[in-house]
Amino acid sequence: MRHGHQGTGPGPITPDGCAVELYRRLSVGSEPDVIAAAVPAGAALLELGSGAGRVTVPLAERGFAVTAVDESAEMLAAVRERAPGVETVRSPIETLDLPRRFDAVVLGSFLVHTADHRTRQALLETCRRHVKDDGRVLIQREGADWHLDVPRERHDPGGYTVRIVSAEPVGDGVNSVHAEYVFPDARWTQTFLSRPLTREDFEGHLAEAGLAVDAALTDDGTWVLARPVAAPGRPR
Repeated sequence: MRHGHQGTGPGPITPDGCAVELYRRLSVGSEPDVIAAAVPAGAALLELGSGAGRVTVPLAERGFAVTAVDESAEMLAAVRERAPGVETVRSPIETLDLPRRFDAVVLGSFLVHTADHRTRQALLETCRRHVKDDGRVLIQREGADWHLDVPRERHDPGGYTVRIVSAEPVGDGVNSVHAEYVFPDARWTQTFLSRPLTREDFEGHLAEAGLAVDAALTDDGTWVLARPVAAPGRPR
C-alpha cells in the first residue's frame, strides 16, 4: 500500500486504496459524454488509470479505439471481461513508454492532484509523450472547494451513497481525504492523499510538461482540454 493510502471492504484492494469490486459497481456518470464530445469520432484514445473500465467500456461501445492502462492486474482483468476488444497495458502511468502516439490521452480520476510533485510531472509528461502533436489531452480536476465542503454525501441513482467524510491537512499543502461508499449489501472506504491546485499551479505544471490549457470542457471546470506545445525550435 502506498504511503498515505488505504482501502477497506470486500475483494482485492490496489496499492492506492481502490477496491476492485467497488470500481466494478460504480455508475458510469457523465465522463464518457464529456470525452466523446471533445475528440473526433473513432479516435485512438489512451486512457491512463482505467480502473475496472467504468469509462473504458462506454467509450469502446461508441467506436473509439481505447487502450486502457492500469497498474492493477485485477482492474485490467475486469476491463477485458467487460470489453474483450479493448487493448490493456499493465504499467504505472508515470513510467509508461509505448512505441506509438494517440489522437487523445485521458488522465481522469483526479490523478493530477497526487501529493508528490515529481509524480505529477511524470504523469503529465506521460500524457505529452503519448499524444500526437496535433492531439488532445483531457484532464479531470477537483472542483472548487472540494477539500473545504466536507463532510458531504451524494446519493447515486445506482442505489448507493458516496460520502466524503473528511479532508485533513497533513502538511506541505496536502490533505488526507477519507471517502465511504455504502451499498445495500457492502461498504468500502478509501483514504488517499490529495494536493489542491490553484488554476495558476495547474497551468504551471502543464506548461512544464509541454502542455497548455485550450478550453474548459465542463461548466464547473473539472474537465480541461489541453494541447501540446512545441518545444523551441521544434515544429509541431
